[in-house]
Amino acid sequence: MSEKLLLIEDDTAIGRIVKDTLEHEGYLVTWATTGLEGLADFKTDTFDLVLVDWMLPEMDGLTVCQNIRWDSDVPIIMMSARKEEADKVEGLQGADDYIAKPFSLEELKARVASHLRRWQRYNKKEVTEDVTSFEYGLMIDWQKETASLDDTELALTQKEFALLKLLAKNPSQTFSKEELYQHIWQQASVDETHTVTVHIKALREKLKDPVKTPHFVQTVWGKGYRFVGEPL
Repeated sequence: MSEKLLLIEDDTAIGRIVKDTLEHEGYLVTWATTGLEGLADFKTDTFDLVLVDWMLPEMDGLTVCQNIRWDSDVPIIMMSARKEEADKVEGLQGADDYIAKPFSLEELKARVASHLRRWQRYNKKEVTEDVTSFEYGLMIDWQKETASLDDTELALTQKEFALLKLLAKNPSQTFSKEELYQHIWQQASVDETHTVTVHIKALREKLKDPVKTPHFVQTVWGKGYRFVGEPL
């Protein structure tokens, strides 16, 4: 089966050339022209590699990489006209590789093929648990996208489960309300954070999670929220 690639590039000329070149190599390419569009595409499909431009409308490439990394270890190649060493170091904070524009199509094809080989080896070795259990009776089924407490399935909404999944998959990460809103609601900015607060409150109530001594979702005052559940 052909590998599926996500290309996020707002320059029409570059995007068309890259897409045509990679499709000629036999890859299936989805092309997005804004950061938010690319992130939405990533969330609605499964990809083997992502190519993302740094300077994008709506959401820049670094932020796109950050959001993808919260969900997946898929290979990411950052494409940018910024060639300074400091820029490359910054770009590699979220991406696996950095290619400076203008680049040769032969070099691009070689890098894509190399990362796909590594990704395929990684997936063959990786053993992913479908279910994770935590202290205080919480169990999350990642494949079915359900959660239960003391063997009783919780009636979580789609957004509530998405919040729980993001927090639980990144237990050392403190998420601001703005980051949660961007990632879950897929909007670049928010005038108020009330929506996130309401959903976190509802999630805590269903988890029977005390605010002052949380078992699962902890408030980091002045910063946001993080997951503190202890896996069994």
